[in-house]
Formats: sequence, C-alpha cells, structure tokens
Amino acid sequence: MKVAIMTDSNSGITQEEGKQLGIKVVPMPFMIEGEEYFEDINLTQAQFYKLIENDANVCTSQPSIGAVSQIWDELLKEYDQVVYIPMSSGLSMSCNTARTLALDSYKNKVFVVDNHRISVTQKRAVIDAIKLAEKGYDGAKIEEILLKNMNNSTIYILVDTLKYLCKGGRCSKGVYLMGSLLKIKPILQIHGEKLDTFKKTRTIENAKRIMIDQIKTDIANFLSFDGKTDNIHIDVAYTKDDTDAQKFAQEIATEFGKNDIIVNPLSLSVSCHIGPGALAIAATKDTLED
Repeated sequence: MKVAIMTDSNSGITQEEGKQLGIKVVPMPFMIEGEEYFEDINLTQAQFYKLIENDANVCTSQPSIGAVSQIWDELLKEYDQVVYIPMSSGLSMSCNTARTLALDSYKNKVFVVDNHRISVTQKRAVIDAIKLAEKGYDGAKIEEILLKNMNNSTIYILVDTLKYLCKGGRCSKGVYLMGSLLKIKPILQIHGEKLDTFKKTRTIENAKRIMIDQIKTDIANFLSFDGKTDNIHIDVAYTKDDTDAQKFAQEIATEFGKNDIIVNPLSLSVSCHIGPGALAIAATKDTLED
C-alpha cells in the first residue's frame, strides 16, 4: 500500500521543504487589495510583512475544492491512498470542506485528518504521518493514530501588538487603544481547536517566563506521565524576524536540557492575525512512542 502524505502551508512547511520530504503542500490563498495570492508561490514572507505593515487590506481564504481534488487525483495516479493533514477545523472551514469531499467522492482513498493542529504542531503531525507511511501503515491506520494523539500538543504565542488582533475582530478598538497605552502584550494559547487569550503581561522577558513555566505545567499534567521531556518535541516559532526566537530557543534548551529545539517562522495565515514581532513556544508529544 503506497500512501501519499499531503498538508497545507498552514503547517509552515514550504514548497521546497515539501519536495525534500516527498509530500504535497497546498498553498493557502490570500486576498490582498482585491487580488489573490498564494503563500510561498507568489507571496513571500518578506512581501507579506511589508504589505501588512503598510496597512494593506489582507484577509485569509481557503483553497478551492477544485484545486484540492485535482491534487488528490494526481497523487492517486501514483499512490493507493492519500492522507491529507490540513489546519484545524476550529480555525478554518477548509478542513471540513475537504472531509466532506473525501467522504463523498474519495471514500477509502483519501483520509482527511482533523487532528486540531496548526503551525509547528501541525508540522509535527505531518512528520509523524510520513514515518507511519514509511512503516507500511495504510491511510485509515495513520488517521487513527494521529487522531488518538490530536490533543497531545500545546502552543503559546506572545503577541507584540494588539493592532492586528483588532483588525481581525478579535479585540475591540477600545481594548486595542488601552492595551497600546499600557503596553500590554497578550499571550495566546492554542490547544485543540481553540485560540484563546491565556494571560497578559507588559514585558517580553516576563512573557517568556510565563510561557516556559506553562509548558512545564502542560508536560506534567497531560503530555508526559512522568514529567520528563524525552518524548516531547519543543519548538519555537516567530513572525517576521527570528532574532528573539533564536535567543529564546537557547534559553529553552538550557531550561529543559534539550539540544534539538527547532525554530520556524509561523505560517502567514497565523501571522495575518497577530502581526510581526510575535514569539511562540510549542510542545508536542511524540506520536510514535506508542
């Protein structure tokens, strides 16, 4: 059984990295000043941040169902099955749209995995799926394993400015103005299918301490039975500039005694809502340990 693995650019996996991994990456579409762009196709990270910092009208969209099914058809000429891991259904309609199509027209051929992941934790699920396919598991079993472990991840994101949360309707203009005056920096949490405000602080150093301590709490409470981090992947992510992220990764490596901290840019679909200067930490339990 040959199983193809497929994801979308919300995972943070670039087109080039997708080729290296031997998988297909669906580029997420954006509408910018009335024109359609596709992440990592005709819209680079640098172009994107220049546009939003100049207050361009930017909004996310979802891939057309025709484009997705065309990719499935192409893959099924070479593979027996396809496992597609899009961003969480709680954050986008694209997952449910793809699931409906797969069940209606590609039953037992395409498996759309809604494992409630986004960004670096979604990427971890993709890597796990690749390894499971290499072990010889079929699409149904890969989906089952990924769904079993869907809640074994957590992300905390420090947002540098409330401006983009306000533009996206996630906070009021009054909250934005007051927060800017008081230099409030919210920490958001993504666990499962929800994006929520976790805590508020005024300094980056304090925010980093809060996020590290909470990751330790999550590891102790539900990611690890013994509180150890041997079976936990810890990742750092950022928007626009990785300078602070690289320093944060070094601090985390020292704190947790791990030398495999990976630093990745957040996907543009996430960055669109939080803006530049954001810093994130994620912890994900190793799906393959069982």
